[in-house]
Amino acid sequence: METIRRDVRMLFAGLAVAALLVLGCAALPGCSAPSEAAHPGSQSQPSKQGGKGAQGGPVTFTDDTGAEVTVDNPKRVVACMGSLANAWELAGGTLVGASDDAFESYSIKSDAAKVGDFSAPNLESIIALKPDFVIMTSGSGGRGHDSSQADLKQSLEASGIPVAYFNVTKFDDYLRMLRTFCNITGRDDLYEQNGQKVADKIAKIKEAAAGKDAPSVLVMTTFSGGTRVQNSSTMTGAMLADLGVRNLADENPSLLKDFSLESVIELDPDFIFVIPMGNDDAAALKNLKEATEANPAWSTLSAVKNDHYITLDKELFLYKPNERWAESYQTLFDHLYK
Repeated sequence: METIRRDVRMLFAGLAVAALLVLGCAALPGCSAPSEAAHPGSQSQPSKQGGKGAQGGPVTFTDDTGAEVTVDNPKRVVACMGSLANAWELAGGTLVGASDDAFESYSIKSDAAKVGDFSAPNLESIIALKPDFVIMTSGSGGRGHDSSQADLKQSLEASGIPVAYFNVTKFDDYLRMLRTFCNITGRDDLYEQNGQKVADKIAKIKEAAAGKDAPSVLVMTTFSGGTRVQNSSTMTGAMLADLGVRNLADENPSLLKDFSLESVIELDPDFIFVIPMGNDDAAALKNLKEATEANPAWSTLSAVKNDHYITLDKELFLYKPNERWAESYQTLFDHLYK
């Protein structure tokens, strides 16, 4: 009987020790039960800084030609237009190559090589940089050239280089492109800074313009070889349309092909906006100035008499303003309504 009682006491003692061991282990970090974070469905979301590109693997998107493009944290990027190069840097990216205007008009920060004029980028120079992503424009070469960067697509893809094309005319085009770039770099914070905040400012400017009397405007680009008129399908024309103006080139499309001072005098716009093209603003404006001064009727125009004949800054109205787009809108609003 004594033996049985001793065995029972030993059994209870063993159970007590086991219980203490379990409780002690539970208090230690290495022995605790699996937390919710260990289950895939309860993991915290990645930070905005990391995004889903740079730290989250490949990013697939559709460019402005409708092509599907996949890139995986590219580090050797070439941009073949200044505004595209600038936008890539605004998204937190760096460049190994860029078109000449990226240095001349946008002062990019990357230590990059030049790959030629944006109207005719040099394919050999691009490939020599061994890029893992090339950014191009799907628009025409401009400056009267018939060249197109789309002509380089086949050669680049044959070399195994991902290439994406963007056609940016309006602010929404820029915003969409910046969103794609920030997805690739994983920098949602830079999309907020250089995209969404700009969009919010523009929305307020457009709201302030709503309901105001719509003035008539004529937008002209002038260069040493002549003058052209812009309708609402252009960058500046689209901004003016957002601010509620009547663009006389929309109502008189013949102006786009056959510009004449006589037509302008007949239409008598409330505002005339002039955008100089080329490297020398004075030379660009000289041709128009000589033509207008030679016609006495020019001084009778409402826009001229009311000091509404305005030369616009080409950094905001000829080049894509990117993160300064709200400044472009505000400039036009101030001229029109203040």
